[in-house]
Amino acid sequence: MKFLSFLKPKPAQPTIDCYGQLNCHVEPEQMQSLMEWLFASLMAARYNGKSHIIWYDSDNPDSSLEQKVKKVVRSGEPIFLYRCGGRVQSPPKGYYWRMMDEHPSMRIYQLELKDGE
Repeated sequence: MKFLSFLKPKPAQPTIDCYGQLNCHVEPEQMQSLMEWLFASLMAARYNGKSHIIWYDSDNPDSSLEQKVKKVVRSGEPIFLYRCGGRVQSPPKGYYWRMMDEHPSMRIYQLELKDGE
């Protein structure tokens, strides 16, 4: 029934699916603040679809998060990563994590396609 997916109504506002937040050990207030900022950024860009955020702890990596990114990237929906540890997760082939320096934490990234890929 995938061919009928275009008949689904588009949401009136963005939705953000979260993965890995329980393993990241970020204070709930900090998570809430970041989610509000990301939601506002999506609204400002007039994006009303689904997006995804990965909470990635390089000190305690979860291989299922890499698999999740590979699966979600096929959807064409925006994928963000919050770096809880010292490094970002390896991006899928042909992609890179662009730091979103608009956020003061300097820990949030967006997955982008490399030029020429």
